[in-house]
Amino acid sequence: MNHQTDLATRFHALHHDGLLLLANASDAGSARLIESLGASAIATTSAGVAWSHGYPDGDVLPVRRLVATVADIARAIRVPLTVDAEGGYSDDPVAVAETVAGLIDVGAVGINLEDGGADPELLCAKIEHIKRASARLGVALYLNARTDVYLRGLAPPERRVEETLARAARYRAAGADGLFVPGLTDEASVRTIAAEAGMPLNLLARSALPGADELQRWGVRRLSAGSDIAQSMYARMAALAAGFLRDGDCKPLSAEAMAYSQVNALFQDR
Repeated sequence: MNHQTDLATRFHALHHDGLLLLANASDAGSARLIESLGASAIATTSAGVAWSHGYPDGDVLPVRRLVATVADIARAIRVPLTVDAEGGYSDDPVAVAETVAGLIDVGAVGINLEDGGADPELLCAKIEHIKRASARLGVALYLNARTDVYLRGLAPPERRVEETLARAARYRAAGADGLFVPGLTDEASVRTIAAEAGMPLNLLARSALPGADELQRWGVRRLSAGSDIAQSMYARMAALAAGFLRDGDCKPLSAEAMAYSQVNALFQDR
């Protein structure tokens, strides 16, 4: 068993043993830091990756930059890596599969792929092409199908559970391994979808959600921080930079900083 095959096997297993917590990273540095804190896997945030390159989130990051970022992260960490691939950066399922094959080539063993506001049949086609591509590459890619039924309000509130489960069935039949439902927070709906989706359920961190132990009792198998860590980082950076630019006060810059030697040591022997 080669290293990537082992990582893929480990990543699949993480969805069937407790609750997988993913503190999404934006680049190789943040990924290595999160790994050093005990993370069992690393996930990217599409927003954080896009912002780190000076692009807005929303399928506009050039694919070559995404692939290069994933290669950098894979070099810096030793745990499984899953990539938020948004909608695949194309409406052409063949092109999407080629993009994902490029991510697998540089070390990814999982992806998120979203339906957004598009017809679910398009995501089914993308999933099918990706699964064929990953099989050719000999990597059991974990494909987490994201549906935006709750996030975008794609169905009336009383029909969202039904619509989510209908899409889950289609995505599972196409080859998806997991179901990601950002915006879903109420207990009854979570329990129903977790029990009936036929795939491990992934939620997006929201203040309305309870802690990990309770979510696990609800049937949730994966919880993602999403872009919140990156947004908090930008808020902290803005506060420090604004204060320094305002009055040149140096004290706040180092008040809560990690030691230079501690940060530098993260990247030794990588």
